[in-house]
Amino acid sequence: MSINVNALENVILFGDSLMAGYGLPQEKHLAIVLQNNLNDSGYDLGIIDGSVSGSTSAGGLNRVEWSLSQPNIDLMILGLGANDMLRGISPIETEKNLEKIIQTAKLKNIEIILAGMIAPTTHGISYKKKFDNIYPSLAKKYKLNLIPFLLEGVALKPELNQDDGMHPNEKGTIIISDTLTKSIINFIKK
Repeated sequence: MSINVNALENVILFGDSLMAGYGLPQEKHLAIVLQNNLNDSGYDLGIIDGSVSGSTSAGGLNRVEWSLSQPNIDLMILGLGANDMLRGISPIETEKNLEKIIQTAKLKNIEIILAGMIAPTTHGISYKKKFDNIYPSLAKKYKLNLIPFLLEGVALKPELNQDDGMHPNEKGTIIISDTLTKSIINFIKK
């Protein structure tokens, strides 16, 4: 289904601290930076910050109905799973939760761009393979646009992350915003 750019009103960021702007001043949060990016590119879209720091896929599932009840949400950037991975939650459970979130959005006629994560080998190679497969598998099953790795170009680069080494700093947020801007514009144009 293609959306007419004139009909596209609001995009919701539905993720965890990586999208919520953890540790950054309000004006540097991803939702604000992305809004400005899109406006500067000539797209008059509202960006809704529906992200919650610390959220797991189960937490997202618990709040998805409420978060998507706002009027005129046309597109969701779904970026959950990093906290599941950090806690070693079963990739099967993470995938089921993400799938239910996708199904809820689809029932509300909200399009989805899936922002993937990649696991380190902390929980073993088998865990990593299962976790890393969640996002391409769901994107294929539901014919979703996929950002293979939300933190592409930012992860493991100290100059782009806060002192904790996990959360993007202002420069890292700009890179993530650029990735999302390209993905949203490509989605609109398809």
